[in-house]
Amino acid sequence: MEFRRSGECFAEGACNDYDAVVIGSGYGGSVAACRLAMGGLRVCLLEKGRKWEAQDFPTDTSQMLSAVRIEHRTFGVSFGPKDALYQVCRHDDSVAAMACGLGGGSLVNAGVVVPTPARTRRNPKWPKDWEKDWEVCEALASTMLRIQDVPIKFRNAKIMDEAVGEETGFKNPEPLKLTVNFDTEDQMYSSKKLGKADSCQACGNCMSGCPYNAKNSTDKTYLLSAIQAGCDIRTACEVQYVFRNLDDTSEVDEAICRRKSRRWLVFLNEFECMASDFVVLSAGVFGTTKILFQSQMRGLILSKKLGCGLSCNGNNVAYLSRSRAPLNACGLDRKKLSEVPFEERPGPSITSSYISSLGFTIQSAVIPIAFPWLLFKGITTYGWPIGYSILDSIVHKVKHLFGQPSQDMVLNVIGYDNGDGKLTFRKDANEICFQPPSDPLLARKIEALQRITKKLGGILFMSRYRSTSVHLLGGCCSSSDASSGVCNSNGQVFDTLNLTTVYPGLYVCDGSLIPCSVGINPCLTIATAAEHVSKHLLQDALDYKSKDVDFVRGKPVEKKSLVRSWKSENSQGTAVLFKETMRGHVGGLPCAAYLKLKLNVRTTSEKTMGDFREPNPILQGKVSGHVMCCAIEMDKLYVIDGQVDLCHVDIKTPYTQYMHYRLLLAASSGSRYILEGKKVMNPFLLGLDAWKDSTTLHVVLRKISQHTSKEVMISLKGKLHISMIELLKSLFSMSGSGKMKFLHILLQSLFRTYISQVPRASQKGFTPLDPYQNNYPRSTLHEIRTEDGIIISCQQWKCNQGPQRQEEGNKPLPVLLINGYATESYCLPSESNDLVRSLLHQGHETWLLQTRLLGTNSSINMTVEAIGMFDIPAAINKISELHGESVKIHVVGHCVGGLAIHIALMGGHVFYKRIASLSCTNSSMFFKLTAWSKFKLWLPLIPISMAILGKDKSLPLFQTLKASSRQKLLKAIARAMPRYERCTYDECEVLSGIFGNAFWHQNVSHKVHHWMNKEYLPRLNMGAFSHLQKICNAGFIVDTEGRNTYLIHPERMGLPTLYISGGRTLLVTPQTSFLANKYMKLHQPGFRHKRVVIDGFGHSDLLIGEDSSKKVFPHILSHIALAEKENTAAFISSEREYQKDALSWVDDLYQDEGGFWGCISSFINAYSFFCCFIVLIAYFFS
Repeated sequence: MEFRRSGECFAEGACNDYDAVVIGSGYGGSVAACRLAMGGLRVCLLEKGRKWEAQDFPTDTSQMLSAVRIEHRTFGVSFGPKDALYQVCRHDDSVAAMACGLGGGSLVNAGVVVPTPARTRRNPKWPKDWEKDWEVCEALASTMLRIQDVPIKFRNAKIMDEAVGEETGFKNPEPLKLTVNFDTEDQMYSSKKLGKADSCQACGNCMSGCPYNAKNSTDKTYLLSAIQAGCDIRTACEVQYVFRNLDDTSEVDEAICRRKSRRWLVFLNEFECMASDFVVLSAGVFGTTKILFQSQMRGLILSKKLGCGLSCNGNNVAYLSRSRAPLNACGLDRKKLSEVPFEERPGPSITSSYISSLGFTIQSAVIPIAFPWLLFKGITTYGWPIGYSILDSIVHKVKHLFGQPSQDMVLNVIGYDNGDGKLTFRKDANEICFQPPSDPLLARKIEALQRITKKLGGILFMSRYRSTSVHLLGGCCSSSDASSGVCNSNGQVFDTLNLTTVYPGLYVCDGSLIPCSVGINPCLTIATAAEHVSKHLLQDALDYKSKDVDFVRGKPVEKKSLVRSWKSENSQGTAVLFKETMRGHVGGLPCAAYLKLKLNVRTTSEKTMGDFREPNPILQGKVSGHVMCCAIEMDKLYVIDGQVDLCHVDIKTPYTQYMHYRLLLAASSGSRYILEGKKVMNPFLLGLDAWKDSTTLHVVLRKISQHTSKEVMISLKGKLHISMIELLKSLFSMSGSGKMKFLHILLQSLFRTYISQVPRASQKGFTPLDPYQNNYPRSTLHEIRTEDGIIISCQQWKCNQGPQRQEEGNKPLPVLLINGYATESYCLPSESNDLVRSLLHQGHETWLLQTRLLGTNSSINMTVEAIGMFDIPAAINKISELHGESVKIHVVGHCVGGLAIHIALMGGHVFYKRIASLSCTNSSMFFKLTAWSKFKLWLPLIPISMAILGKDKSLPLFQTLKASSRQKLLKAIARAMPRYERCTYDECEVLSGIFGNAFWHQNVSHKVHHWMNKEYLPRLNMGAFSHLQKICNAGFIVDTEGRNTYLIHPERMGLPTLYISGGRTLLVTPQTSFLANKYMKLHQPGFRHKRVVIDGFGHSDLLIGEDSSKKVFPHILSHIALAEKENTAAFISSEREYQKDALSWVDDLYQDEGGFWGCISSFINAYSFFCCFIVLIAYFFS
């Protein structure tokens, strides 16, 4: 029979999705796995240890030492393999011993089976519900464990009967029953197919593991039945914690979506987990409690009684040496075994038991031949009596090796302690510490042992530890409510929402449930309690299954041993692991992320490795670790599920490389967070900002509801940075034989991003599915002649829908929209919603001005000032002509349109009382540009461009249009200009080369992008560039001669204003709106003025972005609605409150980080990136 090891558990394509996962294979876990599997559920049992065959158990001292792990919790020292058969923990003055392997403690215990005493069942802590079916469950457990009577009384038992029988107060009960096979003739169980144990050879080595396969341990009883029922067993899998899965905590990763409907996630390490609807914790007292403590740190709210109620079952151990009586209590090896008749052999480890009237039991035990005898003589005991030394013990051992009988024996004492011990968890060391319970009978036990020693003769070595226990109980005690225990009588874990509610699907089923001392060997008691829990667990699972038709989502369970070939991840490639530490601020609060990344280097073809156009799976992986943000949570925020893609491809920005992080975080308070971050690497100026881009993580931290991740309770934004030192630490912490391959691919991706600049994808193949204009509201086009004789046009939409107010006085006022220099921002026929339709829905008649900049004649008066002097007044006069001179008009201007309306107002060309409100996006009477835009203006690019174009200042943009050699030359220069984002559309490349990027491509839909570049603007009129350059150089509106003739007239701006800027600066900085807002509050304090900076937006994407209707339009619509309320008599009569914050002169929180020092910083960052790049190459070739 084969079992899967942890390395084989999580191969690609492996099924890690079960109805129930059982953790541990002792007397509790094996029972639960058996009953669930026999009930038809898909069950997986996880065991920390290995599968032990009879020939694997230690048979000498050297093998025994290699099978022991000792952990000294006081000093924090441990040695021995983690999956050792014996796990010994020492803390202060106490020692606890446990077994680790498939079968748990049943592998190495004496197999003594004693019914639960009546005294135990009368204990007030004992769950009353257990009494209803205790005898039935006890009979089931006895049958499954195949308990048998010891066939003969061996010499050790006879001598003990004589010695203890003379002692008053002790009684010898009926012959002991053991989980050992003594049947040699019975053929009912003798078939090897059923895994029946062989017959006992009475060698006395039970407690080091039976070398003759004669013990009915749980791997040969319950687990065998579980496997035959279809249970999947995986060894070498140590569970770290469990996590309650939300229905939709994960929405991106396919692997997470596959398992998201299961109720629980069971984590074996930081990266790998399994999903199930039911989790049964049966890892023993220390193991189960540790799992719950670690789960508590990750948000599982548990009872305060977790770790309380620890009982050592009144356990003490003594060693009797050099007795005068022929004890025959030392194990035999195979050679001596063949020389000694069966009845003269030591027999099973324990064959005699004596109960004291004081409430404790003494049992004599045979010493296995593999046990290191010096541990019982002076090392773990109080030392040698006077006249004896370690040399005497060595001589005694040598004589025994040469054939002289050794009359030594172990005395095991079991009783009732107070059950007031406690388990605690050290977070720094990630380990369990324990404080044993008080034992009121300890002195009486020592006295009884001394009297027995006096009868038998010899030397008594008492343990130097106050408690030496192999029978640990409690820690997750069963109780009626959460105030006094961790679980109810059915093993369900309380969730502390109230005293009796439980976590659905989370059970405890092992000795940690037992709330008090048992007083005898507890294996049958534990198995009986497990039978009781399993009965209710199975019914719960079947009820859940009947309610959920999708309960079994995998393949039907095959009723046979699941022996299949499993490939580990490492067989497909080598995982690369490295650490990454980032620090910064989120929402203005200090934050640090300590992450560990695991990237799966799978076998990849050379073609895929060299293909820059597709994301490489080598650069994708998982993330673990924790985040510290003490202002939000005092404890660590643990990464429960983390995904990373170091080369994410976005078809909207094919030249940009993204490093995406998505982390699900959990805190001990029960709160859950999602941290999403990305590093954005743009090929700007051949990597001038490469260091800053690759070391800055732009993050959003969202606190989510404990019921669904779609309900966001808190959302904070910020940046985390990795320093040069931390980056080098990450590099040198890298492990895995595939790291060279990983570094090779990473360097290739960076080279593609910053040097070769080859796009990974393209939008050229996109074609709209539906014609745009069919569903757009009908409009009327008005041709208007301006005062200087130019024909312009104005498009009118009459409102035929929306909440129109019938009263004439409350009828919504018309709105005039003024575009930027050339591109359309308001009327987007490709989108389902734009500002025109939003205004119509609110009942506003909407007008869209097509200024002279959209004309084909470039020889006319082409300046921004001309738009303000002639075009805007002509449009307003046309609206007044239709609605009357008294009508007021709301004006919305973008970019150059905003500059023009300020020129019209402050130049006196439009009287401000004709304007109801003014809203401007990325423009105002001020116009502050980014450092790179200023640098381009400083260069003589515009005069050179005008000289190249000659008299015809128009530039054909569509590739289908014929262009002169001059125009082709100018387009070639525009394509060569550096820009933040590059595009695969030639029209977009030319425009961004001339103006700079007008929008972030990620914010704009494919339809809008295609429409703007392929259908809307065939030609660009560049006649107004000379005047626009003067405005940009001045930083505010000026006339065509560059004179300040407008800002000196603030009295002409008596109207409410709204200035909106994009928080992710592209062309115009947020300082534009900041200065305008302060200017208006200073000079016009009697009116309402507002400034909004919307994060994530650049320039024109404020109006054409996919999310503009959600994040931008509401500000404009609200401003217009408030302005109309202000015009009512009731509002005018009320006292205005705008003067309160009229002079709130504070620094701009969104101040641009550019300028001269920003450029110097970019060069320093580029130098740092170059140095790190050289180190990376050197490390790669070293």
